[in-house]
Amino acid sequence: MELSPDLLAWRADLTKPAGPLNGLARATQQRINRIIPEKVHAAITVAIEGMTRALLVGSDFTTGSPMLGLTLDERRAKAAKAIDGWKTAAAAEGGITGAGGFLMAAADFPLLMSFKIKLLFEIAAVFGHDGTELPERLYILHIFELAFSDAQHRAGVLAAMDDWDARPHPAHLDDFDWRAFQQQYRDHIDLAKLAQFIPVVGAPLGAIVNWRLVERLGRTAVMAYRMRAEQGAGSEIPLL
Repeated sequence: MELSPDLLAWRADLTKPAGPLNGLARATQQRINRIIPEKVHAAITVAIEGMTRALLVGSDFTTGSPMLGLTLDERRAKAAKAIDGWKTAAAAEGGITGAGGFLMAAADFPLLMSFKIKLLFEIAAVFGHDGTELPERLYILHIFELAFSDAQHRAGVLAAMDDWDARPHPAHLDDFDWRAFQQQYRDHIDLAKLAQFIPVVGAPLGAIVNWRLVERLGRTAVMAYRMRAEQGAGSEIPLL
């Protein structure tokens, strides 16, 4: 089935090569990554994997029953409300930690990650999916990658998400590429979040950056679930 024009445009935008400034920032981050010892990369991978796994399987994210029988407009309205709520919470948290110096700014990372994961579970339920199932949690991780990766990586993620409900999925989270997940995420947000460590301006910048990161993730999730519906996720999710 051919996707709606706005979904096709969204997919094209996701895989569009980075502009000169973004390309320069990406090249700079890659040079930094090459300098960092491998054992440090490995330790960060283990830490982010452990934190993300805990968030995925934690009882706080066992959502209620998937919302069935809603129109697409109703789902989009509920998703927008959820996004607005988490944007506000993330902005407030970013402002507080940004004003608190280095240690509090560092604490922003796991807090913001938890807000993002909670939002994705909420949007999954809004679009009629059960976040307690492993395939759904893998889909949530892929949405995260779409929002916070470079164009080349996003193209591979999109290919993996196409016709999601018609393809087999790994039986364990161990099969997920955690190294690529953490490095893409770090590379994507590190430069934006560095400003949060700057005295005086850290608080307002932290609030703005968190707001925009959650907004981007929410929009990505809505588009991803719409794409999945149009590709045949199930009759309970209307396409119009």
